[in-house]
Amino acid sequence: MAALVCCHPTVAAELLIGRASVIDGDTIEIAGKRVRLHGVDAPESWQKCEDGDGATYRCGKAAAAALDQFLAASRPTRCEFVEHDRYNRLVSVCFRADGRDANRWLVQSGNAVDWERYSKGAYAIAQKEAQARGVGIWRGKFLLPCEARAVRTKHERNC
Repeated sequence: MAALVCCHPTVAAELLIGRASVIDGDTIEIAGKRVRLHGVDAPESWQKCEDGDGATYRCGKAAAAALDQFLAASRPTRCEFVEHDRYNRLVSVCFRADGRDANRWLVQSGNAVDWERYSKGAYAIAQKEAQARGVGIWRGKFLLPCEARAVRTKHERNC
């Protein structure tokens, strides 16, 4: 299916619809346009986390694979524009063809955290559910993705 980009005259938001390719746990691409999922922060592809038994695994890679599987189950993906980020990516809330919110699912499944700074707490309940169930990154120890980036780049934490 070809990507559809449209703007309704009465709606300022851009709508992007098409087959999504997963770049990482919180970034997809549709028809050559990078889309950062709004209000969530997934582990980086290089990031390692501990599982419940103390072994390490590539939680960022696992998050990306989980997102790919989730989106593939009901295509196409529809993304509703929120803003542009500092890298000029579209920042959006995205949905599968069956209407399921991919951003919320990422947090609910423990593959991302609610990035309250941007979400204003929209996914706080989903995160509490994931923590209570001990799923995804919540099954063991991990650095918040923003903290892991700060450690890796030796910059101030941007959480």
